[in-house]
Amino acid sequence: MICEVCGKKGARVRRTTRACGRGLTAFLIEGVPVVACPHCGESYMTAATLQEIERIRLHWRQLVVNRKVPVAEFRGAA
Repeated sequence: MICEVCGKKGARVRRTTRACGRGLTAFLIEGVPVVACPHCGESYMTAATLQEIERIRLHWRQLVVNRKVPVAEFRGAA
């Protein structure tokens, strides 16, 4: 795959988890494709991925599956 930032071949799609909302309306989106380039170090999402994230954010109440997730808070130095 060619990187949209630097134009070099070798970019790869990784899957990640993205958090949305906050408090009682917080939810996770699993399996979000992110393009990562080993040459320039940039990571970005395509327009199609961003559109799908927005669709999920608009209709999240119909799409989510409730699961219990343990949460740890980072308290180290910034």
